[in-house]
Amino acid sequence: MKAVIPAAGFGTRFLPATKAQAKEMLPVFDKPTIQYVVEEAVASGIDDILIVTGRNKRSIEDHFDKSFELEQTLQSGGKYEILKQVRDITDLADICYVRQKEQNGLGDAIHCAKKHIGGEAFAVMLGDSITKGPVPCTKQLIDVYEKYDSSAISLEAVPKSKVERYGIIKGTEVEENIYNIDKLVEKPLAHQAPSNLAIMGRYVLTPDIFDKIDETVPGVGGEIQLTDALSKLDSIYGVLFEGQTYDIGNRLEWLKTSIEFAMDDPKSRDNLIKYMSEIIKDA
Repeated sequence: MKAVIPAAGFGTRFLPATKAQAKEMLPVFDKPTIQYVVEEAVASGIDDILIVTGRNKRSIEDHFDKSFELEQTLQSGGKYEILKQVRDITDLADICYVRQKEQNGLGDAIHCAKKHIGGEAFAVMLGDSITKGPVPCTKQLIDVYEKYDSSAISLEAVPKSKVERYGIIKGTEVEENIYNIDKLVEKPLAHQAPSNLAIMGRYVLTPDIFDKIDETVPGVGGEIQLTDALSKLDSIYGVLFEGQTYDIGNRLEWLKTSIEFAMDDPKSRDNLIKYMSEIIKDA
């Protein structure tokens, strides 16, 4: 299976930090956000990845490319541990790129991948979200796709106060944590939302999604919404992800995620706890 990572957005919520760099390259602790996404794809058994980019996204390509000068400098300086980390990034997967020439929404970004995907099912992984769980989120979706021979999307229960930020589903639970979806609504008002089960940035889609995108008219924000195209599929399942999704969509969530990932690092944990305790005490 191939994966598509849409990464063409402007990142306006992070301006001015994203004026000249991709929001997907903002570091979460010690790695750029998009590297976590690529690593999840690889952990799910995927090694053919297409990243959909736009203007000012060259840093993404450079990050996953080979850097001869950097490697030579690290090797001559005897920094072999860091050298291995740098080389491992290059060897993660076969990564190709295509540009979304206009910002016409997530549905349009996915459509840019049609030629690369061909007639096979494929994964979609948003480039500004990270997942963490005992089984990779995308692997859980692949398992459901293979069982039901239908598209599958990841879900997370969110507070009612947050449903307006997400696509929301209505469905019937067919087995524990798996829903046969009847309806999808993009960013509904809280009192109109059919549930509190939100679509959380991971998908495994059958190739007929491209025809459904072609049939989709601009929706919320005047863009081609992927949620609207998904609602046209004959069959689609939702998987309540057994793990946690980190939406790196705003500054506070990005900062909280970086702190949480730093807490997982034994070299940083104790010093970070000490530092935060001092800040809280002085606040």
